[in-house]
Amino acid sequence: MVIQSEQLFWIQAVAYALLLAAGYVSFVYLLRAIPRRRRRWPALVMQRWARGYEVPPRILKLFGIAAGSRPVEEKGRLLAEGGIRIDPLRYELLRRFLLLAGGGSVAVGYAAAAKSWTLPWIEPVHVMAAGAVIGVFAGFDRTLLVSLGKYRSNKIMREIYVLSNQLLYYTGSKMSLHAKLNRCLPFCRAIRSDLQLLLNEWYEDADQAIKRFKKRLGTEEAHSFAETINSLRLNEHGSYYSLLHERIQDYKEKLELAKESRKETTSYLLFVLAGIPILNTFRIFVYPWVQEGQKLFDALN
Repeated sequence: MVIQSEQLFWIQAVAYALLLAAGYVSFVYLLRAIPRRRRRWPALVMQRWARGYEVPPRILKLFGIAAGSRPVEEKGRLLAEGGIRIDPLRYELLRRFLLLAGGGSVAVGYAAAAKSWTLPWIEPVHVMAAGAVIGVFAGFDRTLLVSLGKYRSNKIMREIYVLSNQLLYYTGSKMSLHAKLNRCLPFCRAIRSDLQLLLNEWYEDADQAIKRFKKRLGTEEAHSFAETINSLRLNEHGSYYSLLHERIQDYKEKLELAKESRKETTSYLLFVLAGIPILNTFRIFVYPWVQEGQKLFDALN
């Protein structure tokens, strides 16, 4: 089978795009492997760029972004669910800039490849592959944010489930709620910093501290857990621990549903992957015989 030059060009473009994505993932995991203090670098970036200054309205208008519009509010909700603490206006501005940059890179790379231009230090196909990857990530960011939000929500729900069980263990104890939550702190990982901040702000204003804790996490399970904590703070009666037990049962049912959903997704992916060798076998061994048979029937006719 002879591969045409255009097919070879697109195969190379896809290969370079996959190579770029693999390199990006490897670079991210390499940075994560470097020993560092937790949340130091993200805090510097967020403070200096995401919250450091206000974007001029004329720039937002130039990119077609309206403050307070429904898409911006929806994007802010998705960012909060995914744990990305960045202003939605700045995020949308960056997304549209990357979308334009990706489209421009693809156009420049395609024009250079079609007219045999020589770009300095880089091949045109590399420019096209990089622009295509950037454009795909910027164009389908909502899908990525929804997936990230679901993953983070399930992760937080598992920790809240463990935390609620541990709180239920202290039913009838004479310790204060602050002391009980402090005892539960070692059982947390994903929400450890947020829970530690809640405990630090507790005696300043417990009600506002719980509200800020609920806002920082931003998930439905965190809201219900925060309301339960607030009820226990106001009155540590046995009936409120019964409410906590009901919440635990709800978390358990949701975790089981999430587990079944992951099993179904994994089964579907395995089914698709199992079909690839079958299709490849048909393409290599069976399809040429079908072509020869078609040629024979055409010759007989």
